[in-house]
Amino acid sequence: MPLLRTALLMAAMTGLFLAAGWLIGGQSGMLIAFLLAAGMNLFAYWNSDKMVLRMYNAQEVDRRSAPALYGIVEQLVQRAGLPMPRVYIIEGDQPNAFATGRDPQHAAIAATTGLLRNLSHEEIAGVLAHELGHVKNRDTLTMTITATIAGAIGMLANMAMFAGLFGGRNDNRGSPFGAIGAIVVMLLAPLAAMLVQMAISRTREYEADRMGAEISGHPLWLASALGRIHDATHRAAIPAAEANPATAHMFIVNPLTGENKMDSLFSTHPNVENRIRRLREMAGSVGPWG
Repeated sequence: MPLLRTALLMAAMTGLFLAAGWLIGGQSGMLIAFLLAAGMNLFAYWNSDKMVLRMYNAQEVDRRSAPALYGIVEQLVQRAGLPMPRVYIIEGDQPNAFATGRDPQHAAIAATTGLLRNLSHEEIAGVLAHELGHVKNRDTLTMTITATIAGAIGMLANMAMFAGLFGGRNDNRGSPFGAIGAIVVMLLAPLAAMLVQMAISRTREYEADRMGAEISGHPLWLASALGRIHDATHRAAIPAAEANPATAHMFIVNPLTGENKMDSLFSTHPNVENRIRRLREMAGSVGPWG
């Protein structure tokens, strides 16, 4: 069911992109939007990990340069039955982490220095197990492509603004609604794209919490980590996330300092208290570590 729901949401995101192109430019606009969406999806498929890691200036580490972090990941991937991902560290005081990559064979996990400094060994293991849950469920590709298309819909909205301001030809090659259609895209498309993106994130985070708890063997490790990360996000910002909010849903906890605490479609992540409650309910049903 989660995979089906994600597929439907992805289809809705692509449909929004095509509808926005049609409102702006009619049939020709929809065709251009389709070609752009296909091109962006292909580009994101092959380059999603490179794009995001470069955006956050992540530095790759190995067993010699970061033995504790690398060792935790090695132990977790053995339990999860996954290939070893590349491991990265991001300089930053806010404790947080994310995973990226098009499939488990090309995955990468990045953790901030704030996470490594402020959380215990067990809590770090819980966080990294959650990220490996995303890798195992192949969420990393879905989330990156979603962010790419959401950004593209925002770009179309900017184009619609100019079309609405300067008008356009109302013929077979142009928008069937002229300036009105452009204004509709400008007002509604970004909101609709945001809702779909957030719904995908919420669904995937709950599932990754469950998978991560099974991988680590200790749901309470992740529960404790989520509480500490959530408290810290309001005290330290990640500048790259603030500058690129479309990537915020990739982190284990929303890195944006102005996060809405309501567990609703207007939150990029499920409510942390709800996530912790679910993990505590799992605590008696998962086997021990090691």
